[in-house]
Amino acid sequence: MFEIRVPSRSQAALAALLAGAMLVSSALAGAGTATQTAAATTKNATAAATGQKKVSPYQPVKLTAAAQNYYMATWGIDKLKVSYTASGNLIRFSYRVAEPKLAAPLGDERVAPSLLGQRSHAMLQVPLMDKVGNLRQTGVPKAGQEYWMVFSNKGDFVKRGERVNVTIGNFHADGLVVE
Repeated sequence: MFEIRVPSRSQAALAALLAGAMLVSSALAGAGTATQTAAATTKNATAAATGQKKVSPYQPVKLTAAAQNYYMATWGIDKLKVSYTASGNLIRFSYRVAEPKLAAPLGDERVAPSLLGQRSHAMLQVPLMDKVGNLRQTGVPKAGQEYWMVFSNKGDFVKRGERVNVTIGNFHADGLVVE
């Protein structure tokens, strides 16, 4: 035979109190992300209605102070940035040179740079144009000047918000967010 037990009033009150506390704490913890998700959903619906691309709900994370110090001390560069072009067919990597002697290997035209998408595992290369050459800046770097290179993203393998690794010879910048 089955026996049905009905909880006492104090047990029912305690269960209701615990459930309410868990509901309130989860609502408070998720308030910021829920607002951001709702805003991204609204933007995506608007973008879909107008024929534009979707907006990523992920926010880019700046390099930590330790990472900035490392790139400055080891490679003589700062302001590393990876950005998605309007068409999506190219991914642009840029950096500013502070110490030209340390940054010289980044401009070596004999070294082939690559960009690896961490999620898609796509390996992107700098395209070689017939009349223009490689789509990157090479040569002796100058202090205070920003340098760039673009990677071919034909097929849209790497998307906004994804983390990527950029490799140029011995130089490695890992976990950069595509903006």
